[in-house]
Amino acid sequence: MKKQLILEDGTVFIGEGFGSDVDTIGEVVFNTGMTGYQEVLSDPSYCGQLVTLTYPLVGNYGINRDDFESITPAIHGFIVKEAADFPSNWRSEKTLDEYFKIKNIPGIAGIDTRKLTRIIRQHGTLKGAICSIGEHPGTVVERLRTTHLPIDQVKQVSTKTAYPSPGRGRRVVLVDFGMKHGILRELNKRDCDVIVVPYNTSAEEIINLSPDGVMLSNGPGDPKDVAAATEMIKGILGRVPLFGICLGHQLFALACGADTVKLKFGHRGSNHPVKDLTTGKVALTSQNHGYTVEAESIEQTELEITHLALNDGTIEGLKHKVYPAFTVQYHPEASPGPEDANHLFERFLAMIESENREGAHKCQSVQI
Repeated sequence: MKKQLILEDGTVFIGEGFGSDVDTIGEVVFNTGMTGYQEVLSDPSYCGQLVTLTYPLVGNYGINRDDFESITPAIHGFIVKEAADFPSNWRSEKTLDEYFKIKNIPGIAGIDTRKLTRIIRQHGTLKGAICSIGEHPGTVVERLRTTHLPIDQVKQVSTKTAYPSPGRGRRVVLVDFGMKHGILRELNKRDCDVIVVPYNTSAEEIINLSPDGVMLSNGPGDPKDVAAATEMIKGILGRVPLFGICLGHQLFALACGADTVKLKFGHRGSNHPVKDLTTGKVALTSQNHGYTVEAESIEQTELEITHLALNDGTIEGLKHKVYPAFTVQYHPEASPGPEDANHLFERFLAMIESENREGAHKCQSVQI
């Protein structure tokens, strides 16, 4: 079936529809990863977006039960050059088309994704619509220009109730702003006793769970739309070790007095080089974000820049100068992507151990 992708600037692409036959509207973004499309389409950070994959062939190893980053994908549409009809992989259980029909997500294939990516890089992210071939482009463009994209994406994708993921190790409260399951897997792998809580959980509710550490997850949208979270972070900062990832990194910066701004077209892919300013080492990282911490706003805070993106010089890591807290803009769980930054989970647990030893020493000093 013929479908069209229409951008708010009037650009029209004609292609073949796959998946669900519904029409959809969203922010059009692109991801440069060569593999990992299943993790991409199930990443809650893409909530409400039409995701373009720059790699030309998608779906060639099918859909399997193991590589999801969420149970229910939050993307509004998928845009590819070619969608494979006959995947070949021993783990494959469904085609991309079959899976999107089940999840009621529309896709469009057969368009020039190189041209689309150049448009986004030149003009920035744009609103777009995947719709039937019978829709008049002018009518759709007018609808796009008057459509306000949602600002409650975190509320949409966060868990509604707290739940445990038990372990015998240190207790970590994981605040779910749109958590990828890969983050939870990495904590489980290290035998952490994890309690996942909703995005609007208060500081006192978190402290009452007696955590050894708190992790702030990734998530979609503008960090300034999650004002309650910055207040929560202010309430726990200095009381328990903290590690933030992606949106969690941005919320941490806001809570400490820094500012965030929207990037022209964001960082989305699995090959972004990041330099650790402490060691001088460069890691290839997995990223998915449309906002960044403004460098100039760091000067009047108690934050220190620890990592920088080599492509554009934006901030990729922060640490607090006084309290045990650090954050990164990229995804150390590498789902999908390289595992260069996986050691940050060990760093977080080492920080927890250090704080516990220091706390025990203080208690002994008081008793003496």
